[in-house]
Amino acid sequence: MTRQRPKVLIIGGGFGGLFCARRLARTDVDVTILDRSASHLFQPLLYQCATGKLSIGHISRPLREEFARRPNIRTLLGEAVELDPDAHTVTALRPDETAFTIEYDVLVLAAGMRQSYFGNEHFAQWAPGMKTLDDALEIRQRVLTAFEIAESLPPGPERTSWLTFAVAGGGPTGVELAGQIREMATRTLANEFHSIQPQEARVLLFDGGQRVLKSFAPKLAQKATDTLRELGVEMHFGVHVTDVRRDEVTVTPKDGGPARDFATRTALWTAGVEAVPFARHVASTLGATTDRAGRVQVGPDLTVTGHPEIFVIGDLAGRDKLPGVAENAMQGGLYAAACVRRDLSGRPRRPYRYRDLGSAAYISHRNALLQVGPLRVAGSLGWLAWGLIHIAFLTGVKNRVSTVSTWLASIARRGRYHRAFLLGGADRPEQRYTYTNWDPEEPFRHIRGTVRH
Repeated sequence: MTRQRPKVLIIGGGFGGLFCARRLARTDVDVTILDRSASHLFQPLLYQCATGKLSIGHISRPLREEFARRPNIRTLLGEAVELDPDAHTVTALRPDETAFTIEYDVLVLAAGMRQSYFGNEHFAQWAPGMKTLDDALEIRQRVLTAFEIAESLPPGPERTSWLTFAVAGGGPTGVELAGQIREMATRTLANEFHSIQPQEARVLLFDGGQRVLKSFAPKLAQKATDTLRELGVEMHFGVHVTDVRRDEVTVTPKDGGPARDFATRTALWTAGVEAVPFARHVASTLGATTDRAGRVQVGPDLTVTGHPEIFVIGDLAGRDKLPGVAENAMQGGLYAAACVRRDLSGRPRRPYRYRDLGSAAYISHRNALLQVGPLRVAGSLGWLAWGLIHIAFLTGVKNRVSTVSTWLASIARRGRYHRAFLLGGADRPEQRYTYTNWDPEEPFRHIRGTVRH
């Protein structure tokens, strides 16, 4: 009789899932990666895609291509929806709403976080987040369309609202988006219109704190603030965006002052994150403790108490204030794979230790911030270091080469060569295949025809 190899199921093909699978490529296990898009996305560069600097292909790669020469690794398209810890199975949903079941001996939950609207889910209709390729393409379409619509309008309040862009959240993503939109208006589009002056576009940045980039050193954050102001970004601190509608946002001061409305046809949301529904379902099923954002409390080896076979890594791991950054996900993925290898060889697991590799934020062309330990770099040098670091982490040689080419070209020019966007058509029905909006609090029983894998 042949010995059945252990089955490792990885939920999520982001940094954590990718690095875990890579480390297990030559291990005596069978690995399945379940991902709702079947691609790895270099999420830190999403805003570059949204604002036309990079294409989809520069920041994403099919997982099937990544592991084509790794016979012990397979990729499945689907969204995890139900965990059965007793049977060691996960039920997943295909885009056409049929289901299948996957068995596991080891489960690695690396599904990441999603945009949080703090209970105001209706905001999403008018203020997309920045977590997926769909988000990036929607933002590109909204931003570029706003300028196009303004071009056909006469001067007045309506045109002004189309040329006003509101960004909620002063973290790295909000700062990067605000800077890029303003740079696009003042440089890329400056000489392309006849009726409007894109340079007059307003970019409003709202944050509940007293400065941007709270995770950075105060001096670096101040440099970012100065750069944003030079670009023309209008910053409003100590406020929360409390309502988002089709043509305006409402902003309320934290100190209880009067609310204020801002007329805008383009609102973007980067103000918070929360666990994906499956992560909350896993925590509920296993009786695990979670924080307000849904991060799952884990032990020193990143496993759920009482379930040494279930790892939670990356943004979802609630331990020692681990940061929600790519480096933590990568290190967590490598660590989980190391634990699997140690288990196979009968060696004890070591506690997980996160090594801080620093933080970076892109503000504008030739202007970025880099913070690594005591090292603080800003301006052109920070921009150069930012680019080299991001390119070094890109997945696959093909992605690196093409991105290096694009990035080097952007040093010589300020152009944005990926500004195409889709508007759809009234004569086309809605997409046939889509993931359903299932409720993680309810038993998952309405799926058609499950198949065991």
